[in-house]
Amino acid sequence: MVPTGVLAPVKGTPFDFTTPYAIGKRIAQVPGGYDHNFVIDGEGLREHCRFTGASGLTLVLRSDAPALQVYTGEHLDGTVPGTSGVPYARRAGVALEPQGFPDAPNHDNFPSTVLRPGEEYVTTTQWLVG
Repeated sequence: MVPTGVLAPVKGTPFDFTTPYAIGKRIAQVPGGYDHNFVIDGEGLREHCRFTGASGLTLVLRSDAPALQVYTGEHLDGTVPGTSGVPYARRAGVALEPQGFPDAPNHDNFPSTVLRPGEEYVTTTQWLVG
Protein backbone atom coordinates (compact mmCIF):
# COMPACT_ATOMS: atom_id res chain seq x y z
CA MET A 1 0.00 0.00 0.00
CA VAL A 2 3.01 2.32 -0.39
CA PRO A 3 2.66 4.74 -3.34
CA THR A 4 4.88 4.01 -6.33
CA GLY A 5 4.93 7.60 -7.60
CA VAL A 6 2.84 6.72 -10.67
CA LEU A 7 -0.32 8.78 -11.15
CA ALA A 8 -2.46 6.15 -12.87
CA PRO A 9 -5.39 7.07 -15.11
CA VAL A 10 -8.75 5.94 -13.75
CA LYS A 11 -10.95 6.17 -16.86
CA GLY A 12 -12.89 2.94 -17.33
CA THR A 13 -11.63 1.36 -14.09
CA PRO A 14 -13.43 0.73 -10.76
CA PHE A 15 -11.64 3.92 -9.62
CA ASP A 16 -13.39 6.09 -12.22
CA PHE A 17 -15.59 8.44 -10.20
CA THR A 18 -16.01 10.93 -13.07
CA THR A 19 -19.62 9.83 -13.60
CA PRO A 20 -22.07 9.05 -10.78
CA TYR A 21 -22.72 5.44 -9.76
CA ALA A 22 -23.67 3.46 -6.66
CA ILE A 23 -20.36 2.88 -4.87
CA GLY A 24 -21.53 -0.53 -3.63
CA LYS A 25 -21.85 -1.75 -7.21
CA ARG A 26 -18.12 -1.33 -7.90
CA ILE A 27 -16.56 -2.03 -4.51
CA ALA A 28 -16.55 -5.79 -5.16
CA GLN A 29 -14.24 -5.13 -8.15
CA VAL A 30 -11.59 -3.63 -5.83
CA PRO A 31 -9.78 -6.27 -3.73
CA GLY A 32 -9.69 -4.99 -0.16
CA GLY A 33 -12.23 -2.25 -0.92
CA TYR A 34 -11.36 1.38 -1.40
CA ASP A 35 -8.46 2.72 0.64
CA HIS A 36 -6.96 4.89 -2.06
CA ASN A 37 -5.80 8.43 -2.61
CA PHE A 38 -7.37 10.24 -5.56
CA VAL A 39 -5.72 13.24 -7.22
CA ILE A 40 -8.18 16.14 -7.51
CA ASP A 41 -7.66 18.31 -10.58
CA GLY A 42 -7.43 22.07 -10.22
CA GLU A 43 -6.33 24.40 -7.45
CA GLY A 44 -8.02 26.32 -4.68
CA LEU A 45 -11.32 25.42 -3.05
CA ARG A 46 -13.14 22.96 -5.35
CA GLU A 47 -15.48 20.00 -5.23
CA HIS A 48 -13.73 16.77 -4.30
CA CYS A 49 -16.78 14.49 -4.18
CA ARG A 50 -20.56 14.36 -4.07
CA PHE A 51 -22.72 11.64 -2.52
CA THR A 52 -26.47 11.44 -3.07
CA GLY A 53 -28.51 8.99 -1.01
CA ALA A 54 -31.68 7.15 -1.99
CA SER A 55 -33.67 9.84 -0.13
CA GLY A 56 -32.19 12.56 -2.35
CA LEU A 57 -30.09 14.04 0.47
CA THR A 58 -26.73 15.16 -0.94
CA LEU A 59 -23.32 15.60 0.70
CA VAL A 60 -20.73 17.70 -1.13
CA LEU A 61 -17.13 17.85 0.08
CA ARG A 62 -15.08 20.84 -1.10
CA SER A 63 -11.44 21.42 -0.21
CA ASP A 64 -8.23 23.05 -1.34
CA ALA A 65 -6.24 19.85 -0.65
CA PRO A 66 -4.60 18.26 -3.70
CA ALA A 67 -6.05 14.80 -3.06
CA LEU A 68 -8.82 12.82 -1.37
CA GLN A 69 -8.30 9.56 0.51
CA VAL A 70 -11.39 7.33 0.24
CA TYR A 71 -11.78 4.42 2.69
CA THR A 72 -14.80 2.11 2.64
CA GLY A 73 -14.17 0.04 5.77
CA GLU A 74 -13.58 -3.25 4.00
CA HIS A 75 -11.36 -4.46 6.86
CA LEU A 76 -13.78 -3.62 9.67
CA ASP A 77 -15.05 -6.80 11.29
CA GLY A 78 -17.54 -5.70 13.96
CA THR A 79 -15.04 -5.87 16.84
CA VAL A 80 -14.45 -2.11 17.15
CA PRO A 81 -17.29 -0.12 18.75
CA GLY A 82 -18.13 3.30 17.35
CA THR A 83 -18.77 6.40 19.46
CA SER A 84 -22.40 5.32 19.89
CA GLY A 85 -21.30 1.90 21.17
CA VAL A 86 -22.47 0.11 18.01
CA PRO A 87 -19.68 -1.97 16.40
CA TYR A 88 -18.40 -0.95 12.99
CA ALA A 89 -19.17 -3.71 10.51
CA ARG A 90 -17.57 -4.25 7.10
CA ARG A 91 -18.50 -1.38 4.74
CA ALA A 92 -20.42 0.40 7.52
CA GLY A 93 -19.54 3.78 6.02
CA VAL A 94 -17.16 5.80 3.91
CA ALA A 95 -14.29 7.92 5.24
CA LEU A 96 -13.42 10.95 3.08
CA GLU A 97 -10.09 12.56 3.94
CA PRO A 98 -8.88 15.62 2.00
CA GLN A 99 -5.09 15.58 2.22
CA GLY A 100 -1.76 15.70 0.45
CA PHE A 101 -0.27 12.74 -1.38
CA PRO A 102 0.91 9.92 0.89
CA ASP A 103 4.68 9.38 0.79
CA ALA A 104 5.13 12.77 -0.92
CA PRO A 105 8.65 13.37 0.50
CA ASN A 106 9.87 10.34 -1.46
CA HIS A 107 8.39 11.35 -4.83
CA ASP A 108 9.61 14.51 -6.59
CA ASN A 109 6.51 14.55 -8.84
CA PHE A 110 4.13 14.83 -5.83
CA PRO A 111 3.22 18.20 -4.28
CA SER A 112 5.40 18.83 -1.25
CA THR A 113 4.05 18.13 2.22
CA VAL A 114 7.16 19.45 3.98
CA LEU A 115 6.51 22.07 6.66
CA ARG A 116 9.65 23.92 7.73
CA PRO A 117 10.19 25.64 11.10
CA GLY A 118 8.35 28.96 11.20
CA GLU A 119 6.00 28.04 8.33
CA GLU A 120 2.25 27.73 8.78
CA TYR A 121 -0.02 25.10 7.25
CA VAL A 122 -3.54 26.27 6.42
CA THR A 123 -6.18 24.31 4.54
CA THR A 124 -9.94 24.61 4.08
CA THR A 125 -12.53 21.85 3.86
CA GLN A 126 -16.27 22.38 3.56
CA TRP A 127 -19.00 19.79 4.10
CA LEU A 128 -22.26 20.89 2.46
CA VAL A 129 -25.47 18.94 3.08
CA GLY A 130 -28.73 19.59 1.31
